[in-house]
Amino acid sequence: MLSKSQIKLITGLQQKKYRKQHKMFFAEGLKVVQELLDSSLNLVHLYSEPGYFKNVPPTKYSEVTEAELKKVSALTTAQHCLALFEIPDEKATPLTGLSVALDDVRDPGNLGTIIRLCDWFGIETLVCSVACVDVYNPKVVQATMGSLTRVNVVYADLDHYLQQTKLPVFGTFMNGENIYKKSLPAEGIIVMGNEANGISERIEALCSERIAIPRFGDLQQTESLNVATATAIILSEFRRG
Repeated sequence: MLSKSQIKLITGLQQKKYRKQHKMFFAEGLKVVQELLDSSLNLVHLYSEPGYFKNVPPTKYSEVTEAELKKVSALTTAQHCLALFEIPDEKATPLTGLSVALDDVRDPGNLGTIIRLCDWFGIETLVCSVACVDVYNPKVVQATMGSLTRVNVVYADLDHYLQQTKLPVFGTFMNGENIYKKSLPAEGIIVMGNEANGISERIEALCSERIAIPRFGDLQQTESLNVATATAIILSEFRRG
């Protein structure tokens, strides 16, 4: 049974201020929860319908019904389980290699997908401006499908971060240099902008390189690509060399 205090805690964690207060977040769904259980994250408690998990300490496990999960789920359709985890401390930001920086990306689905892309393309660190959506938002966690445990997501003053780096900074713009014709290095920082406004002027001034994904349609009327879709194309080109 889920007590009233447990329901209050879990539903409260849908808000950033309570995640910060309790230093906890939650994940839903068998695949996501199992990925997180197999990681270095510390499990606080697992609530599950019977028959799905066998190796969880009894003190951290409670069997619940589908109806109970519906009361606390952040999803339209409740999954078979929900787990609470401690929010880990942020790791240091590396000064070498290839990384991605996000300038005010606000959509949870976009951030979650970009984290999965970083995992796929071997990008170890994702730097988010402080105005980006919270990585522990339940919709972000869901969209990562477990990749959250394999990508170091750091929140920072993006201006300061880019001013300190000695790596080339690649800003993505509509009028940038054709990425398919450009020689791309193995190290650098790729900056992706806000869904509606792109890269802000203050961050644009810190970009040493301007790159673009060219349009091939005859009409050339599509204004822009979804930021996660654009990230996939750009990371693929960087890894292709």
